[in-house]
Amino acid sequence: MNSPIIRKSNEGRTIAVVGDVYRFLATGEDTNGKYAMWEAIVPPGGGPPPHTHSREEESFYILEGEITFTVGEEKIIATEGMFANMPVGSLHSFKNESNKTARMIISVAPAGLEKMFFEFGVPLPEGSSEALPPTKEEIDKLLQIAPNYGIEIKVPGH
Repeated sequence: MNSPIIRKSNEGRTIAVVGDVYRFLATGEDTNGKYAMWEAIVPPGGGPPPHTHSREEESFYILEGEITFTVGEEKIIATEGMFANMPVGSLHSFKNESNKTARMIISVAPAGLEKMFFEFGVPLPEGSSEALPPTKEEIDKLLQIAPNYGIEIKVPGH
């Protein structure tokens, strides 16, 4: 049996994921694989390209700022206090189209996707709130390993 996890506001493994900052609150190791959850700090312009998950549901809860979700062809602007859940197999993306940094909680169930972020992300000190813009190498590595995690990324122009 796992023991309870308590993370203070600046604690948790922190990594840069293509320019966003992810601070892991719970990983599959903590939850017997049931779910993973992290805080995402998304600067203006941040967010991943359209993609589908073949393994997990993904949910988002907006803490600060606004995030534009694209689900299929539909755009939804989510603001503080709003929640979104993307079922397995749904084509979706999110982007901070505002001029202020946004913060949200992302969770996936079951867990496992966090291992992809650990594989290609850039480790940051705990409590970091900013990341450097992604390098071409970081993006190329993500595109290379994503299929191993059941993720299909729709790259514009490919």
